Amino acid sequence: MRTRYPPIEPYAHGHLAVGSGHKIYWEESGNPHGLPVLFVHGGPGSGTDPSHRCYFDPKLYRIVLVDQRGCGQSTPHSSLEENTTWHLVSDFEQVRTHLKIDRWVVFGGSWGSTLALAYAETHPDRVKALILRGIFLGRQKELHWFCQFGAHHIFPDEWEKYIDPIPEEERGDLLHAYYRRLMSKDRAIRQKAASTWAAWEGAALKLIFDPKLFELFVEDSHADAVARIECHYFVNQCFFKTDNWLIENVRKIRHIPAVIVHGRYDIICPMETAWDLHKAWPEAEFQVIKDAGHAASEPGIMDALIRATDDFARRVG
Repeated sequence: MRTRYPPIEPYAHGHLAVGSGHKIYWEESGNPHGLPVLFVHGGPGSGTDPSHRCYFDPKLYRIVLVDQRGCGQSTPHSSLEENTTWHLVSDFEQVRTHLKIDRWVVFGGSWGSTLALAYAETHPDRVKALILRGIFLGRQKELHWFCQFGAHHIFPDEWEKYIDPIPEEERGDLLHAYYRRLMSKDRAIRQKAASTWAAWEGAALKLIFDPKLFELFVEDSHADAVARIECHYFVNQCFFKTDNWLIENVRKIRHIPAVIVHGRYDIICPMETAWDLHKAWPEAEFQVIKDAGHAASEPGIMDALIRATDDFARRVG
């Protein structure tokens, strides 16, 4: 089983003004002359982490990490102003131009897979290859499964904690009930909603519960950004024109080399979603990890992702 490459530090980093007061954090590590790769983090709102550099051979890759609007080291923190899928797609293009990159590999998991697909379908001429994990397409049935009805059958104990802050008369629409609280000007109401939202997601990240990962996920600053930004995106249907927009437009990228990796027991993003993408895009290599849930750090998923990045370094580098 392959594991991540050793920790490395960036050789360049900065903040790029992208409009409406947003300044997004970017960094480069690895080989300045290597194959450029964009790491697209999840959430929306989770931000990047130093471990994300380590899915790529630093001798072969020029590794670009970007914190999306409102999260990580980007400012202002948890801001929702002009924070949509299409603003983020535009931000990646601004980063690419700023760093003088012609074409790059795009690597994304969970919400990162959503955004990677949206970027590639918008700018297919800028993408050399795609590596996608934990597929999420932003469709209503996916949101309903995790936020309203479905996943609670697997995690009934954690579900009770998730619905506890919401009065019974509001539980018919938990997404909007949480949205009202996460937008509250009352700091205590907003913080309680954010920590509970993040805890529900954090409990389901791995096949085997990881207390260390859970604690990082529910940390106050992270929970505030991920809960507010996720809920903002979800109540707005991830800003897609149609519910199935990514699959409807997959024809634009079927020529791009791609690997899709998905855990069989992913509760956050059930495998049906990855299967739907696979059927629409049979040219992409499809790997089901038989003993994994959602997280990129699970052994089988990590092994598949690193084998994919190694392979693409040879194929498209």
